[in-house]
Amino acid sequence: MDLKESFSGAKNLLSSAKRILVSGHLSPDGDSLGSMLALVKFLNDAGYEAYGVADVNALGKPGFLDGVADIIPVRRLRGKKKFDLFIALDCSGFERMPPEVKPAAQHLPIICIDHHKTNNGTFGDVQIFDPTASSTGEIVWRFAKWNEWKFSRETAEALWVAIITDTGRFAYDSTSPGTLRAAGDLLKHGVRTAYINDILYGTFPRKAIELKRIAWRSLHIWKNRKVAEVSLTRDDFRSVRGTKADVEDVIEIPRSVARNEIALFFYQIPDRTKETRCSIRTRGNWDATEIAARFGGGGHAKAAGCTITAPIAKAKRLMRAAVKDIMKSSCRKTMRINLQDLKI
Repeated sequence: MDLKESFSGAKNLLSSAKRILVSGHLSPDGDSLGSMLALVKFLNDAGYEAYGVADVNALGKPGFLDGVADIIPVRRLRGKKKFDLFIALDCSGFERMPPEVKPAAQHLPIICIDHHKTNNGTFGDVQIFDPTASSTGEIVWRFAKWNEWKFSRETAEALWVAIITDTGRFAYDSTSPGTLRAAGDLLKHGVRTAYINDILYGTFPRKAIELKRIAWRSLHIWKNRKVAEVSLTRDDFRSVRGTKADVEDVIEIPRSVARNEIALFFYQIPDRTKETRCSIRTRGNWDATEIAARFGGGGHAKAAGCTITAPIAKAKRLMRAAVKDIMKSSCRKTMRINLQDLKI
Protein backbone atom coordinates (compact mmCIF):
# COMPACT_ATOMS: atom_id res chain seq x y z
CA MET A 1 0.00 0.00 0.00
CA ASP A 2 1.39 3.43 -0.99
CA LEU A 3 1.41 5.68 2.07
CA LYS A 4 3.24 8.64 0.55
CA GLU A 5 0.11 10.82 0.53
CA SER A 6 -0.53 10.05 4.20
CA PHE A 7 3.11 10.69 5.04
CA SER A 8 2.88 14.10 3.34
CA GLY A 9 -0.28 14.97 5.25
CA ALA A 10 1.36 14.02 8.53
CA LYS A 11 4.44 16.06 7.69
CA ASN A 12 2.26 19.11 7.04
CA LEU A 13 0.69 18.79 10.50
CA LEU A 14 4.11 18.31 12.08
CA SER A 15 5.46 21.42 10.40
CA SER A 16 3.12 23.65 12.42
CA ALA A 17 3.47 21.76 15.71
CA LYS A 18 5.62 22.66 18.68
CA ARG A 19 4.49 20.40 21.54
CA ILE A 20 3.38 16.92 20.48
CA LEU A 21 1.64 14.32 22.62
CA VAL A 22 1.97 10.65 21.62
CA SER A 23 -0.06 7.76 23.03
CA GLY A 24 -0.61 4.09 22.35
CA HIS A 25 -3.41 1.91 23.67
CA LEU A 26 -4.27 0.80 27.20
CA SER A 27 -1.90 -1.76 28.74
CA PRO A 28 0.62 -1.16 25.94
CA ASP A 29 2.18 -4.24 24.37
CA GLY A 30 5.55 -4.33 22.67
CA ASP A 31 4.27 -2.84 19.42
CA SER A 32 2.39 0.02 21.07
CA LEU A 33 5.17 0.94 23.50
CA GLY A 34 8.06 0.37 21.11
CA SER A 35 6.42 2.43 18.36
CA MET A 36 5.72 5.26 20.80
CA LEU A 37 9.25 5.37 22.23
CA ALA A 38 10.82 5.28 18.79
CA LEU A 39 8.56 7.99 17.34
CA VAL A 40 9.05 10.30 20.33
CA LYS A 41 12.83 9.92 20.02
CA PHE A 42 12.73 10.53 16.25
CA LEU A 43 10.64 13.67 16.75
CA ASN A 44 12.82 15.07 19.52
CA ASP A 45 15.98 14.41 17.52
CA ALA A 46 14.36 16.20 14.57
CA GLY A 47 13.81 19.33 16.66
CA TYR A 48 10.25 18.85 17.89
CA GLU A 49 9.13 18.78 21.54
CA ALA A 50 7.42 15.41 21.83
CA TYR A 51 6.19 13.46 24.84
CA GLY A 52 4.86 9.93 25.23
CA VAL A 53 2.13 9.15 27.75
CA ALA A 54 1.20 5.76 29.23
CA ASP A 55 0.27 3.93 32.38
CA VAL A 56 3.83 3.28 33.55
CA ASN A 57 2.63 0.55 35.90
CA ALA A 58 1.36 -1.57 33.00
CA LEU A 59 4.35 -1.68 30.66
CA GLY A 60 5.36 -5.26 31.31
CA LYS A 61 8.52 -6.75 29.85
CA PRO A 62 9.00 -4.12 27.08
CA GLY A 63 9.40 -1.61 29.91
CA PHE A 64 13.16 -2.17 29.80
CA LEU A 65 13.47 -0.03 26.66
CA ASP A 66 15.40 3.25 26.67
CA GLY A 67 13.09 6.24 26.92
CA VAL A 68 10.61 4.70 29.36
CA ALA A 69 11.88 6.98 32.15
CA ASP A 70 10.77 10.03 30.11
CA ILE A 71 7.17 8.85 29.62
CA ILE A 72 4.52 11.06 31.22
CA PRO A 73 2.51 8.88 33.65
CA VAL A 74 -1.19 9.18 32.79
CA ARG A 75 -2.01 10.45 36.28
CA ARG A 76 0.27 13.46 35.75
CA LEU A 77 -0.95 14.39 32.27
CA ARG A 78 -3.50 16.94 33.46
CA GLY A 79 -0.80 19.14 35.01
CA LYS A 80 1.30 19.37 31.85
CA LYS A 81 1.37 22.32 29.48
CA LYS A 82 -0.99 22.27 26.54
CA PHE A 83 -0.08 20.46 23.35
CA ASP A 84 -0.83 21.41 19.75
CA LEU A 85 -0.71 17.99 18.01
CA PHE A 86 -1.68 14.47 19.05
CA ILE A 87 -0.39 11.22 17.54
CA ALA A 88 -2.23 7.96 18.26
CA LEU A 89 -0.32 4.73 17.74
CA ASP A 90 -1.56 1.17 17.34
CA CYS A 91 -5.20 2.03 18.06
CA SER A 92 -8.02 3.83 16.31
CA GLY A 93 -9.94 5.74 18.95
CA PHE A 94 -9.85 7.29 22.40
CA GLU A 95 -11.85 4.38 23.81
CA ARG A 96 -8.75 2.19 23.40
CA MET A 97 -6.42 4.65 25.16
CA PRO A 98 -5.96 5.57 28.82
CA PRO A 99 -9.02 7.67 29.78
CA GLU A 100 -6.80 10.56 30.87
CA VAL A 101 -5.62 11.07 27.28
CA LYS A 102 -8.93 12.16 25.75
CA PRO A 103 -9.37 15.46 27.67
CA ALA A 104 -5.84 16.49 26.72
CA ALA A 105 -6.03 15.49 23.05
CA GLN A 106 -9.60 15.51 21.76
CA HIS A 107 -9.51 19.12 20.46
CA LEU A 108 -6.10 18.81 18.81
CA PRO A 109 -5.19 17.91 15.24
CA ILE A 110 -4.68 14.14 15.23
CA ILE A 111 -2.41 11.78 13.31
CA CYS A 112 -3.37 8.11 13.62
CA ILE A 113 -0.76 5.44 12.80
CA ASP A 114 -2.21 1.94 12.87
CA HIS A 115 -2.25 -1.46 11.18
CA HIS A 116 -5.29 -3.16 12.72
CA LYS A 117 -7.76 -4.71 10.32
CA THR A 118 -10.70 -3.34 12.33
CA ASN A 119 -9.62 0.30 11.98
CA ASN A 120 -12.49 1.99 10.10
CA GLY A 121 -10.39 4.96 9.00
CA THR A 122 -12.46 7.65 10.72
CA PHE A 123 -10.15 8.60 13.61
CA GLY A 124 -7.76 11.47 13.09
CA ASP A 125 -7.15 14.25 10.61
CA VAL A 126 -4.47 12.14 8.93
CA GLN A 127 -4.58 8.35 8.82
CA ILE A 128 -1.33 6.48 8.25
CA PHE A 129 -2.96 3.09 7.99
CA ASP A 130 -1.82 -0.16 6.42
CA PRO A 131 -3.65 -3.38 7.42
CA THR A 132 -1.07 -5.43 5.53
CA ALA A 133 1.78 -4.22 7.74
CA SER A 134 3.03 -6.66 10.35
CA SER A 135 2.99 -4.03 13.08
CA THR A 136 2.66 -0.35 13.78
CA GLY A 137 6.41 -0.44 14.35
CA GLU A 138 6.93 -1.41 10.71
CA ILE A 139 4.88 1.61 9.60
CA VAL A 140 6.83 3.94 11.93
CA TRP A 141 10.05 2.58 10.42
CA ARG A 142 8.76 3.40 6.92
CA PHE A 143 7.68 6.89 8.05
CA ALA A 144 11.10 7.52 9.59
CA LYS A 145 12.88 6.37 6.43
CA TRP A 146 10.61 8.57 4.30
CA ASN A 147 11.44 11.57 6.51
CA GLU A 148 15.16 10.68 6.39
CA TRP A 149 15.30 10.76 10.18
CA LYS A 150 18.49 9.52 11.79
CA PHE A 151 18.32 6.13 13.49
CA SER A 152 20.06 5.31 16.75
CA ARG A 153 20.39 2.12 18.75
CA GLU A 154 17.53 3.37 20.98
CA THR A 155 15.08 3.87 18.12
CA ALA A 156 16.20 0.66 16.40
CA GLU A 157 15.70 -1.44 19.54
CA ALA A 158 12.29 0.09 20.24
CA LEU A 159 11.13 -0.73 16.70
CA TRP A 160 12.75 -4.18 16.87
CA VAL A 161 10.66 -4.95 19.97
CA ALA A 162 7.56 -3.57 18.23
CA ILE A 163 8.06 -5.81 15.22
CA ILE A 164 9.17 -9.07 16.87
CA THR A 165 6.39 -9.02 19.48
CA ASP A 166 3.65 -8.47 16.89
CA THR A 167 5.05 -11.09 14.49
CA GLY A 168 5.85 -13.74 17.09
CA ARG A 169 9.54 -13.35 16.26
CA PHE A 170 8.70 -13.45 12.52
CA ALA A 171 6.60 -16.63 12.86
CA TYR A 172 3.14 -15.23 12.07
CA ASP A 173 1.54 -14.90 8.64
CA SER A 174 1.76 -11.11 8.92
CA THR A 175 5.53 -11.33 8.34
CA SER A 176 6.28 -10.11 4.82
CA PRO A 177 9.40 -9.35 2.77
CA GLY A 178 8.90 -5.72 3.83
CA THR A 179 8.91 -6.76 7.48
CA LEU A 180 12.23 -8.54 7.06
CA ARG A 181 13.69 -5.58 5.15
CA ALA A 182 12.75 -3.32 8.06
CA ALA A 183 14.23 -5.76 10.57
CA GLY A 184 17.43 -6.09 8.56
CA ASP A 185 17.79 -2.33 8.44
CA LEU A 186 17.30 -2.04 12.21
CA LEU A 187 20.09 -4.56 12.81
CA LYS A 188 22.53 -2.13 11.20
CA HIS A 189 22.11 0.14 14.23
CA GLY A 190 23.34 -2.20 16.94
CA VAL A 191 20.19 -3.97 18.10
CA ARG A 192 21.09 -6.34 20.96
CA THR A 193 19.05 -9.27 19.71
CA ALA A 194 20.15 -11.93 22.23
CA TYR A 195 19.78 -9.52 25.16
CA ILE A 196 16.28 -8.50 24.09
CA ASN A 197 15.21 -12.08 23.40
CA ASP A 198 16.32 -13.14 26.87
CA ILE A 199 14.33 -10.35 28.54
CA LEU A 200 11.15 -10.89 26.51
CA TYR A 201 11.12 -14.66 26.13
CA GLY A 202 13.81 -16.25 28.27
CA THR A 203 13.09 -15.14 31.83
CA PHE A 204 9.94 -14.61 33.89
CA PRO A 205 9.19 -13.07 37.31
CA ARG A 206 7.84 -15.48 39.89
CA LYS A 207 4.35 -13.92 39.91
CA ALA A 208 4.08 -14.46 36.15
CA ILE A 209 5.01 -18.12 36.61
CA GLU A 210 2.46 -18.48 39.43
CA LEU A 211 -0.30 -16.97 37.27
CA LYS A 212 0.61 -19.28 34.43
CA ARG A 213 0.41 -22.25 36.81
CA ILE A 214 -3.10 -21.16 37.88
CA ALA A 215 -4.11 -20.69 34.24
CA TRP A 216 -2.92 -24.21 33.37
CA ARG A 217 -5.26 -25.61 36.03
CA SER A 218 -8.20 -23.83 34.40
CA LEU A 219 -7.57 -25.32 30.93
CA HIS A 220 -10.80 -26.41 29.26
CA ILE A 221 -10.80 -28.13 25.85
CA TRP A 222 -13.92 -28.63 23.76
CA LYS A 223 -15.23 -29.02 20.22
CA ASN A 224 -13.02 -32.06 19.64
CA ARG A 225 -9.91 -30.07 20.66
CA LYS A 226 -10.65 -27.32 18.15
CA VAL A 227 -11.39 -24.82 20.94
CA ALA A 228 -9.38 -24.44 24.14
CA GLU A 229 -9.59 -21.82 26.88
CA VAL A 230 -8.00 -20.71 30.14
CA SER A 231 -9.00 -18.05 32.64
CA LEU A 232 -7.72 -15.90 35.50
CA THR A 233 -10.00 -14.13 37.97
CA ARG A 234 -9.43 -10.98 39.99
CA ASP A 235 -8.69 -13.14 43.00
CA ASP A 236 -6.04 -15.02 41.01
CA PHE A 237 -4.27 -11.75 40.20
CA ARG A 238 -4.58 -10.53 43.77
CA SER A 239 -3.21 -13.76 45.20
CA VAL A 240 0.19 -13.08 43.61
CA ARG A 241 -0.12 -9.28 43.27
CA GLY A 242 0.03 -9.69 39.53
CA THR A 243 -1.01 -7.39 36.68
CA LYS A 244 -2.02 -7.76 33.04
CA ALA A 245 1.62 -7.25 32.09
CA ASP A 246 2.44 -10.58 33.79
CA VAL A 247 0.15 -12.65 31.56
CA GLU A 248 0.95 -11.50 28.03
CA ASP A 249 1.84 -15.03 26.90
CA VAL A 250 -0.83 -16.99 28.80
CA ILE A 251 -2.88 -17.24 25.60
CA GLU A 252 -0.18 -19.63 24.34
CA ILE A 253 -1.42 -22.25 26.83
CA PRO A 254 -4.71 -23.02 25.03
CA ARG A 255 -3.08 -22.28 21.69
CA SER A 256 -0.49 -25.01 22.33
CA VAL A 257 -3.11 -27.77 22.46
CA ALA A 258 -2.71 -30.15 19.51
CA ARG A 259 -5.35 -29.55 16.79
CA ASN A 260 -6.39 -26.26 18.40
CA GLU A 261 -8.02 -23.78 16.02
CA ILE A 262 -9.52 -21.22 18.41
CA ALA A 263 -7.77 -20.27 21.66
CA LEU A 264 -9.45 -18.11 24.33
CA PHE A 265 -8.02 -16.44 27.43
CA PHE A 266 -10.53 -14.87 29.86
CA TYR A 267 -9.20 -12.55 32.55
CA GLN A 268 -10.32 -9.82 34.94
CA ILE A 269 -8.13 -6.83 35.75
CA PRO A 270 -8.08 -6.42 39.57
CA ASP A 271 -8.98 -2.73 39.56
CA ARG A 272 -11.96 -3.10 37.21
CA THR A 273 -15.49 -4.23 38.02
CA LYS A 274 -18.14 -6.09 36.01
CA GLU A 275 -15.79 -6.58 33.09
CA THR A 276 -14.13 -9.64 31.64
CA ARG A 277 -11.57 -9.35 28.89
CA CYS A 278 -10.96 -12.06 26.35
CA SER A 279 -7.89 -12.59 24.14
CA ILE A 280 -8.53 -14.62 21.00
CA ARG A 281 -6.09 -16.48 18.75
CA THR A 282 -7.08 -18.50 15.69
CA ARG A 283 -5.63 -20.82 13.08
CA GLY A 284 -6.80 -21.93 9.67
CA ASN A 285 -9.75 -20.08 8.16
CA TRP A 286 -11.13 -18.71 11.44
CA ASP A 287 -11.07 -14.91 11.73
CA ALA A 288 -10.45 -13.73 15.29
CA THR A 289 -11.93 -10.31 14.53
CA GLU A 290 -15.26 -11.90 13.60
CA ILE A 291 -15.46 -13.39 17.08
CA ALA A 292 -14.25 -10.24 18.86
CA ALA A 293 -16.59 -7.98 16.88
CA ARG A 294 -19.62 -9.65 18.45
CA PHE A 295 -18.59 -7.98 21.69
CA GLY A 296 -17.37 -4.67 20.28
CA GLY A 297 -13.74 -5.75 20.04
CA GLY A 298 -11.28 -6.06 17.20
CA GLY A 299 -7.68 -6.59 16.21
CA HIS A 300 -6.06 -8.86 13.63
CA ALA A 301 -7.36 -11.79 11.62
CA LYS A 302 -5.48 -14.27 13.81
CA ALA A 303 -5.18 -12.27 17.05
CA ALA A 304 -7.96 -10.13 18.51
CA GLY A 305 -9.58 -9.20 21.79
CA CYS A 306 -12.70 -7.81 23.38
CA THR A 307 -14.21 -6.70 26.68
CA ILE A 308 -17.43 -8.29 27.90
CA THR A 309 -19.42 -6.39 30.53
CA ALA A 310 -20.23 -9.41 32.65
CA PRO A 311 -18.75 -11.57 35.42
CA ILE A 312 -16.30 -14.16 34.17
CA ALA A 313 -18.72 -17.11 34.34
CA LYS A 314 -21.33 -15.30 32.25
CA ALA A 315 -18.68 -13.95 29.89
CA LYS A 316 -17.54 -17.51 29.21
CA ARG A 317 -21.09 -18.61 28.43
CA LEU A 318 -21.60 -15.70 26.04
CA MET A 319 -18.28 -16.26 24.27
CA ARG A 320 -18.81 -20.01 23.98
CA ALA A 321 -22.23 -19.41 22.45
CA ALA A 322 -20.73 -16.94 19.96
CA VAL A 323 -17.95 -19.35 18.97
CA LYS A 324 -20.41 -22.23 18.54
CA ASP A 325 -22.66 -20.05 16.39
CA ILE A 326 -19.78 -18.93 14.18
CA MET A 327 -18.53 -22.50 13.77
CA LYS A 328 -22.04 -23.76 13.03
CA SER A 329 -22.62 -20.99 10.47
CA SER A 330 -19.33 -21.82 8.79
CA CYS A 331 -20.29 -25.49 8.66
CA ARG A 332 -23.62 -24.63 7.01
CA LYS A 333 -21.85 -22.53 4.39
CA THR A 334 -19.40 -25.32 3.65
CA MET A 335 -22.16 -27.90 3.25
CA ARG A 336 -24.22 -25.86 0.79
CA ILE A 337 -24.17 -27.39 -2.67
CA ASN A 338 -25.17 -25.56 -5.79
CA LEU A 339 -27.01 -28.26 -7.74
CA GLN A 340 -26.55 -26.33 -10.96
CA ASP A 341 -22.80 -26.93 -10.66
CA LEU A 342 -23.22 -30.71 -10.40
CA LYS A 343 -22.77 -32.76 -13.54
CA ILE A 344 -25.13 -35.73 -13.32
